[in-house]
Amino acid sequence: MRNISHGRITKVIVFLLAVVCITGAVKAVVDMEVKSIHLSAINEENYYESQSFANESYGIIAPLADLITHYKSEEYILSGKALTADDLEYMEETFSYSFAPYEQDSNLSEAESNRMYQEKYAAYLKREKEKRMNEQVKSYYQILADLKAKKGIIYYASNGEQKFANSEFNTKAQFETYKAYMLFVDYEQMLHPVEMKNSRMLDNLSYVVEEMNPQTDVIYVAFEPAFLQQKTQEWEADKAAAKDLLNEFFVFLAGFIITFIYLVIVIGRTSFNDKEMHFHVIDKLYNDLNIIIAVSLPTWWVVMLVEVFRDAYLLLTIPIFSIALLLILSLVKHCKNRTILSHTLIYQLLKKVFLALKNIFNSGSIGVKTLLVVIGYPALVAATFFMFPITIGVVAWLALKKAKSFKRLKEGVEQIKNGDLQHHIEVEGKGELSQLATSINQITDGLRKSVDSEIKSERLKTELITNVSHDIRTPLTSIITYVDLLKTETDPEKIAEYIDVLDQKSERLKHLTDDLFEAAKASSGSMPMQLEKIDIVSLLTQGIGEMDEQIEASALDFKLAYPTEKVYMKADGKLLWRGIENLFSNIFKYAQPASRVYIDVQDLGNEISVTFKNISAFELNISADELMERFTRGDESRTSQGSGLGLSIAESLINIQRGKFIVQVDGDLFKAIIVLPKFPTE
Repeated sequence: MRNISHGRITKVIVFLLAVVCITGAVKAVVDMEVKSIHLSAINEENYYESQSFANESYGIIAPLADLITHYKSEEYILSGKALTADDLEYMEETFSYSFAPYEQDSNLSEAESNRMYQEKYAAYLKREKEKRMNEQVKSYYQILADLKAKKGIIYYASNGEQKFANSEFNTKAQFETYKAYMLFVDYEQMLHPVEMKNSRMLDNLSYVVEEMNPQTDVIYVAFEPAFLQQKTQEWEADKAAAKDLLNEFFVFLAGFIITFIYLVIVIGRTSFNDKEMHFHVIDKLYNDLNIIIAVSLPTWWVVMLVEVFRDAYLLLTIPIFSIALLLILSLVKHCKNRTILSHTLIYQLLKKVFLALKNIFNSGSIGVKTLLVVIGYPALVAATFFMFPITIGVVAWLALKKAKSFKRLKEGVEQIKNGDLQHHIEVEGKGELSQLATSINQITDGLRKSVDSEIKSERLKTELITNVSHDIRTPLTSIITYVDLLKTETDPEKIAEYIDVLDQKSERLKHLTDDLFEAAKASSGSMPMQLEKIDIVSLLTQGIGEMDEQIEASALDFKLAYPTEKVYMKADGKLLWRGIENLFSNIFKYAQPASRVYIDVQDLGNEISVTFKNISAFELNISADELMERFTRGDESRTSQGSGLGLSIAESLINIQRGKFIVQVDGDLFKAIIVLPKFPTE
């Protein structure tokens, strides 16, 4: 018995200590709020970077900005010029809500009704404008009174017409003689000393003065030394008080946490070895009601603190938090006893209803079940009236959600059935409908890929049939002609000449065939690709070096420009070089001999661009889009040896690598641009 009595006394003492600690922590917080002490002052290095100085600054700058940009003068306000668009819009909306045209006399004509409406609207608008202007005049004079009451701060503000000042100073130079000043003139904000510029608290000053006209509006503010000294001393005192109150708060909070943990461990048992949970009268309160009361008490305490017992809040704090702590510890007991849910009023009511329904449905009588639906449902609604709207709302929402999902699924299947293979069925959640939608989408994706592949194949076949005939016909015709000549020719010299021509034409035909196959593979996207880190400058330098003989033969002068720092592309090295090689081939075939070719590498941030520029040997009287078409050449006479596929192949190769290929024509200047993603830096 002595051990039990000793344990109870210990718990009571610890409980009282917990109440004292939580009260002390609350007192520290309330004192900071009552004394307007900002915790941010603890980390503030000096007064100029403090919240207090920022408040003083905004308190003078904001009203001055309002005066010169908005209010200006009493005459200006009464003229209605200070009314904003928001003011007029609010008046119009208010009138439209308060005036109902259908309440007018039905015997009046439409014109008469409109006239009456306009008269009422004009009278209302005039009355509301006068009311709003009077309010603005009051605000104007209140601002002037507040500014006049400020001591230790010298200011001058002007918009070119109106001037507001509390001293003879009206120039920037005069205000700069002070130790601390703020000058807003032209597009500049001049803050001194330098600590003001470092203050994050003053960042919003630009928003305060953003409506100022930099050509006419100025605001000069200076702080007198005595004012600064007094405010600095107050700030230092607040900073020291904030540190003390913060330390006090953490000490009491730590004490409360320790005592609360102890109470959580021992609550409900007479000793550490006691396995049985002991309940008291307060523990009979249902847990859901317990939670409502425990949450309501601090809320009620805050309301009483603000509205009634502001000066005697400790008289409320101790009993309210004592009761709240008892209720929380009661919940802890039920958590230990695993009755946190079963000991709730809602659970008990639902349990009784469930057991009653179970007994009825277990009877197997259809008549009883029908009677339950007809008679029991209203009884259930009446028994759970306080939560029935929530329950039925949740059920209705779930049912509506499922119905919408099924509707989307049905409409999606209908669209897919009608041939829209691009449609994607969106069904939220992870249920059966969502899984079914995912399966249908996967089937659609497979069908779409199959159709796209078939379309691409058919398109490629069509292009090959329609376009290849013209370019292949010339060498093929020559081959047939010279073969026929060889059959009848006996002169060895002419035979050798014919064979040489046949060799050239067959080589030309082979080149065309190779280009056709490469174009087909590139445009179909079937080429294997492996993106890697590519040093584009090294690739271009090496390529130009390998083509030295061709460059000398063409007498072209290649100029390569690139950034000083290395730049890397994310590309497939082989495909990229094949694309560039096609551009080089295009340049050798169509560039003006003995001209310059410019290759510029640029870092665009997230992308790298390579630009090829050359002067065409032929007149470019076609557009860039036409040049990109297959079998299109720079010379319309088609006397060159090109296949007309080089640019198309290059474009397809670059597109495969998730890049962009752009062709531009400006007179005889031909420009091809390759843009590929930049390889991310580690």
